[in-house]
Amino acid sequence: MNRQHNKKERNEPLTLSQQDYLKGLKRQQNRILTIRILIFVFFLLLWEMAVRARWIDGFIFSSPSRVAETFQTMRKDGTILRHTGITLAETLISFFLVVVLGIGCAILLWYSSTLSEILEPYFVILNSLPKSALAPLLIVWLGANLKSIVVSGVSVAIFGTILNLYTGFREMDPDKIKLIYTLQGTKKDVLFKVILPGTLPLLISVMKVNIGLCLVGVVIGEFIGAREGLGYLIIYGSQVFKLDWVILSIVILCVIAVLLYAILNLLEKKCTRQGLPR
Repeated sequence: MNRQHNKKERNEPLTLSQQDYLKGLKRQQNRILTIRILIFVFFLLLWEMAVRARWIDGFIFSSPSRVAETFQTMRKDGTILRHTGITLAETLISFFLVVVLGIGCAILLWYSSTLSEILEPYFVILNSLPKSALAPLLIVWLGANLKSIVVSGVSVAIFGTILNLYTGFREMDPDKIKLIYTLQGTKKDVLFKVILPGTLPLLISVMKVNIGLCLVGVVIGEFIGAREGLGYLIIYGSQVFKLDWVILSIVILCVIAVLLYAILNLLEKKCTRQGLPR
């Protein structure tokens, strides 16, 4: 009955005031998007003009036209696609491991209060530790290979993920948990019927943050011990004074971060639109 009633409510036509409100929201969103695009275009034009007018040194700061030419050259020989693909693959692997390990460890801490009291201070310390300090050690311990770079990406995001999810698990509605126990449910029932469904918005929010952190960790690892990838391209380009490579790599990293964030944002909107599981 409730589902049928909800469907009827959804099919009801909007009033004029509601339509005006939605149109106003859409106009505001379009206005914001237009301003963002204009700011970006203005920045590119100012950058190009500053180089052509020799206000800044094009050899050091490059320019949009030089970056575009460099991209075309490296695209034709496949260099930039190879480096981009490697960095993207390492980031996705790191992100997958962070999600799996983060959820698993948070569940273990929630499941055992004794274990959480023992390990929580260590997670806090490790989360506050500058992860760039770990990268040289990872290269020594694991070697200059894919494994060390993936671990570097995981180390940046994993501890914050565990702490955030564990905090979210503990702050779930206690009335719902009591209801499960009142109906003779077990802690497993609480986990799968209350905790995990209730913290899905938090999980997606944490994922949106972590995808950028994993990318940062991967690039840090590539700075130190890689022979391929955008991080390596940045370091090598700065060493041989091919700064067009450096700027191009930074631009591509920004594009990757935006696209990955946008994908997770679409996932969040889809979950919100369909309704969270109960």
